[in-house]
Amino acid sequence: MTSSPSPARSRRTRRTAIALAASAVSVALVAGCGSSGDSAAPAGDGQPVTITFWGWAKGTQEVVNAFNASHKDVQVAFEAIPSGAAGGYAKIANAVKAGNAPDLFNTEYGQLPDFVSQGAVQDISKLVSSDLKGKYLPQSVELTTLGGKNWALPLDAAPQAFFYRKDLFEKAGITAPPKTWDEYRADAEKLKKAVPDSRIGTFFPDDPSTLEALAWQNGAHWFTGVSDAWRVELNGGETNRVTDYWQKLISDDLVRVQPSFSQQWTASLQKGETAAYVGAAWGGGVLKGTVPDAAGKWAVAPVPSWDGKPASGMLGGTTFAVSKESKKAKAALEFATWATTTPEGIQARIASGTSSMFPAAPALVPVAKAAFSTDFYGGQDIYSVFSAAAESIKPNWQWGPAMAATNGSIKDAFGKLTQGGTVQAGVDAGQQATVAEMKNRGLKVAQ
Repeated sequence: MTSSPSPARSRRTRRTAIALAASAVSVALVAGCGSSGDSAAPAGDGQPVTITFWGWAKGTQEVVNAFNASHKDVQVAFEAIPSGAAGGYAKIANAVKAGNAPDLFNTEYGQLPDFVSQGAVQDISKLVSSDLKGKYLPQSVELTTLGGKNWALPLDAAPQAFFYRKDLFEKAGITAPPKTWDEYRADAEKLKKAVPDSRIGTFFPDDPSTLEALAWQNGAHWFTGVSDAWRVELNGGETNRVTDYWQKLISDDLVRVQPSFSQQWTASLQKGETAAYVGAAWGGGVLKGTVPDAAGKWAVAPVPSWDGKPASGMLGGTTFAVSKESKKAKAALEFATWATTTPEGIQARIASGTSSMFPAAPALVPVAKAAFSTDFYGGQDIYSVFSAAAESIKPNWQWGPAMAATNGSIKDAFGKLTQGGTVQAGVDAGQQATVAEMKNRGLKVAQ
């Protein structure tokens, strides 16, 4: 379970940010989202209400199947779409504009404020009771709340974790996974020297989320509230420390630069050319499915930190949001609530064998732990690692209202890393593009 922002100063900071979100997202756009507090009761003719749902999270089809088999009044018609970064968000946005969006869709925490600011999702506050919110981690509730209103239900938290090949580390004389980023670099040098074809990790140029999680881990705050405006600080000192560090790793050929989860990356894992992976709890299932022949060779450890003390950001994390035009919000949230807060919902997802997600509902962590086979990790209790990491997630991180522009510009600049570009140039581009887009939307940005 993650720690909540208990100090008074933290509460004031968060309240300021929430109040800011209410004004900065703009009254017109938020009003356009609508509210469906009395929509979508089951049909009176005895026929079930069928909701449409789009998503990409591992194990989703199994969850839908289990729900449909156990519910008569509501049924779910599921369509698997590409992950958000791979085109899912564009598909959702286009469907919203065309008026044919699904009733329910998955969105990561980082993208939710963007959908809210553009009026793509409904305010579901009237359908989310205090008891329901109390089932989720405080950080997850905070990340799904803007302007004091609830916009989504959280599925999982995504604490960071470090996955590594035990056999390759042993060849390099690395007796324990790195606890600090200094040790990570030292281990990268040992590995390259002992196993010349292998590298300790990968920098993903097509997905800024890992960098964002690392900046979060180091105490950065990319978006904060000042009076009635947004302060945007992508290139502050905490982030620059992270960009400088990874730039040196890239320049010294200590990590690879490859697209995330690509054939290139997969092949490097299969050949032992990549010996470790800085990921999140859900990465356990990804690795298991990507390199099944390497069963027993991989292990999980806490992600390194700057001072060796436990610290984590969140790398991803998924929510359920109701599209603005849906007339079936109650039915949609009946499914979303079941999928996120019941043992049956979590069991169906994890038992698929493809998902190692960390539930946003702490009471269900034991269910996930029991359902996920850890044979691939030699029987290691990987959920104990995830639980400790979740406790160390730093509070008070806030995503901005134009993350599509933020991530798009960073991704474009990162695409030049193998042609002389730099990690810092990507963050600088993100700063400029974000401020420009927010001003274009009529949002106030503090200088």
